[in-house]
Amino acid sequence: MRTSRLRLLAAAGITLAALSLTACQDGTGTKDEGASRPNATASAGTPTNTPTEAPSAPPADGTGPSRPSPAGADTGGGRSGGKDTHRGADRGTGTSGGSGDPQTRVACNGSNTTVTARPVPRPLNHMLITVRNTGSKPCDLTYYPVLRFDEMQWVPQPVEASKPQAVVGIDPGRSAYAGVLLSAADGSGDGGTTGRALTVGFQGHTPNSSGGPAATPSLPAKGVYYDSTLTVTYWQQSMDDALTY
Repeated sequence: MRTSRLRLLAAAGITLAALSLTACQDGTGTKDEGASRPNATASAGTPTNTPTEAPSAPPADGTGPSRPSPAGADTGGGRSGGKDTHRGADRGTGTSGGSGDPQTRVACNGSNTTVTARPVPRPLNHMLITVRNTGSKPCDLTYYPVLRFDEMQWVPQPVEASKPQAVVGIDPGRSAYAGVLLSAADGSGDGGTTGRALTVGFQGHTPNSSGGPAATPSLPAKGVYYDSTLTVTYWQQSMDDALTY
């Protein structure tokens, strides 16, 4: 009986030892596999975290979106600088020559000019009106002079062919002109008479509007003969142009 028990105990001990050894081997294998799995998970997690962090880095730093903003600001500054340059160029153009500045120009009239009216030998039956700027600023002559001899009840018409392309301006000390056809050379005019006094009216910026005080230049002592063909040119820069018509 003892021998059988001893054998049974020995066999049981061997079985337990074998089971213990097997359990130890399985536990080691499991631990190894478990250790390797976290490593694999960590290595797999590394690439998945990389793209997530890449786009989030620029907003955190602020360098990504902030760089275009200064560029836009610089561009806007360049545009505004261009506008300032353009305005400066406009100012330069307006003030070139001094007399071109509209703010310094005034209308020519009897208050800032001296006006003379004298008959000329050529062309026949013509008279020259000269306006000299006696003021300190450039002045403008618009349209044509409005002439009136004595108590004349009608206004001489302008020669449309003499209309200049721009307003005639006079710098201080300079002159402008208008030519007057007093009568027809062939005697075809009607109602001929002699004028003893002359009034020269100035027009404003619109036709037939008042441009300021009129002038009353003196005439020759014998007066000036005129008839129904009396006409006047537009204001001209040169004497020759005024006497062409």
